[in-house]
Amino acid sequence: MTDDTQKKDEKHRKAMEKQKAQVDASIAAADVERGVSVLLTGNGKGKSSSAFGMVMRALGYQQKVGVIQFIKGEQLSGEELYLQAQCPDVYFYQMGTGFTWDTQNRAGDIAAAERTWAEAEALLNNADFDLVVLDELTYMLAYDYLDATRVLNAIAQRPTQQSVVVTGRGGGSALQDIMDTVSEVKDIKHAFTSGIKARRGVDF
Repeated sequence: MTDDTQKKDEKHRKAMEKQKAQVDASIAAADVERGVSVLLTGNGKGKSSSAFGMVMRALGYQQKVGVIQFIKGEQLSGEELYLQAQCPDVYFYQMGTGFTWDTQNRAGDIAAAERTWAEAEALLNNADFDLVVLDELTYMLAYDYLDATRVLNAIAQRPTQQSVVVTGRGGGSALQDIMDTVSEVKDIKHAFTSGIKARRGVDF
């Protein structure tokens, strides 16, 4: 081993030692044991995919999971097919109206949103559920389909050990303020804008 290689190895060791100390200190400082609220927002692809990744993670620990999907529902998705076939214990409910730009019926969309929120609210009040996913909920707030105060209160006042994941673009600063973790998915490039059709197993 050359002197140059030894120096590089020693520099790397010291850097990793410092990083480990910082990580260990952060872990030791995180001493609050409770469920977390996560908002996955932004214009990029992958928000719902990330949420369903957490569904799989929770199921790996035999946790009880509920999934409520707003907007989606007319076209079957891969996650819906999988959960129905392989995970019958997961509570799964879809608004079922499809995208708001397809329905073009504000009154009908509001009624559907309120019915769907009743399902979501029941889960948020049920301490048996370890994880609740509210997929595309932000649109319901952005379009004023649901009362924002009622929604935010239900999320904030859910059972202590329950975690909740909210997905969708926007949703307002008040929603961001009450969430423990907020991640923004940035749209840098998307196949659809290049004329490539949505792909089964990737996009739906």
